[in-house]
Amino acid sequence: MELVFSTAEQYIMELVRKAAAQIGVEAYPIGGFVRDKILGRSTKDIDIVCNGDGIDLAHAVAELLPQPAKVAFFKTYGTAQMRIQGIEVEFVGARKESYSPDSRNPSVSPGTLEDDQKRRDFTINALAVSLHPENYATVIDPFEGLLDIQDKIIRTPLLPDQTFSDDPLRMMRAIRFATQLNFHIEVSCFESICRQKERIKIISKERIADELNKIMMTAKPSIGFDLLFRSGLLEIILPQLAALSGTEYIDNKGHKDNFYHSIQVLDNIVPNTDNLWLRWAALLHDVGKAPTKRFEKGHGWTFHGHEVVSGKMVPKIFGSLKLPLNEKMLYTRKIIELHHRPVALTKENITDSAIRRLLFDAGEDIDDLMTLCEADITSKNAQKVKKFLENFELVRQKLKEIEEKDKIRNWQPPISGEEIMETFGLSPSREVGQIKTAIREAILDGVILNNYEAARSYMLTFAESLSLKPQNK
Repeated sequence: MELVFSTAEQYIMELVRKAAAQIGVEAYPIGGFVRDKILGRSTKDIDIVCNGDGIDLAHAVAELLPQPAKVAFFKTYGTAQMRIQGIEVEFVGARKESYSPDSRNPSVSPGTLEDDQKRRDFTINALAVSLHPENYATVIDPFEGLLDIQDKIIRTPLLPDQTFSDDPLRMMRAIRFATQLNFHIEVSCFESICRQKERIKIISKERIADELNKIMMTAKPSIGFDLLFRSGLLEIILPQLAALSGTEYIDNKGHKDNFYHSIQVLDNIVPNTDNLWLRWAALLHDVGKAPTKRFEKGHGWTFHGHEVVSGKMVPKIFGSLKLPLNEKMLYTRKIIELHHRPVALTKENITDSAIRRLLFDAGEDIDDLMTLCEADITSKNAQKVKKFLENFELVRQKLKEIEEKDKIRNWQPPISGEEIMETFGLSPSREVGQIKTAIREAILDGVILNNYEAARSYMLTFAESLSLKPQNK
């Protein structure tokens, strides 16, 4: 099989071929670039392997460019990077690898192209391309990776037990590629992952989170989370989510499998957002149902307060995965804690006060919150789904009306704490907080209008109940 390169890629290949000839080495595009070209996926970078020094090859390529290019190189790893025609190109020498049982960091020594292909994680990533004139652009495929691409199979070049034991992160990469490409993991490979799942514990949390995020950003992330669950990896890396699995019946009353519900919600939200953290909110929105699950006689299964518990679990989950504990975590937590509020509004006469409070609490994230609520409908009953969506549309309309009228989103009270202190001669104190809260609640409840005059009048009246009088000036 021969690859067809774009104009920019062809230019890079010719540069690499000339530079390799000048310094007396052989060079080959390899790995994901080759795989994605065959699959017709867009390619953003090119890995070049050579039977020599990759850093020397990169500098030789740079010298052939019409204008100087910066070469970033890392002597410790023997790699170099540069940007050519808008494409990131990485150079490395072919190598052999050997591993110790307690680390995924290999001992490395120079090797041949064949050695380098053997050390690759999967057959579809072990493909290389010749740049020699006699067989230019021909794919070099020692492990039948082309056939695996055709059959949509994830398989290891060597025995899977060896491949996954050497570098346990490859277990998650197998699942991630299966999710991204909609491929199947070959049976013996998946069985090996199940056997060696405990080996994932030697992998850093950051690398695990990186693979989870890549799964999260696929077109159908439920594929990956299902594989993680069935392999036993999920129970190790995200036990709070795995704990949602299963159904239970008492007195012929059962509840749905909240794990599979959660990953369905994640799939549902994917077409409507590329926001990674909103997708995390979709995945974890019901994670508090495991600790709050109760069976109540006469009522059946309940999960009272699960949304609050779910939100409280987010910092620990993010911390355990080394995900950011900044505003991204706070956003995810907020969306989760609020996700039941719009649902409640569909079950009652919607008051302006309830809508106002939701707008105030959600702020700029109200649209994301509604997106999650609509994704949370996983019933197989078409009529039920239709009814829920109609109700949510009513809530959206009411949100729009109240927002246009009251401007509550990202609202700041008309009276500041400084003005309260100046008016009553107070220093920072509990009374200042009480007055601010009273004004806010009165506006949100619709007792007074959302303007300065109404707020000041209410402040003076409320202050009297605290035995406070304005200072004379």
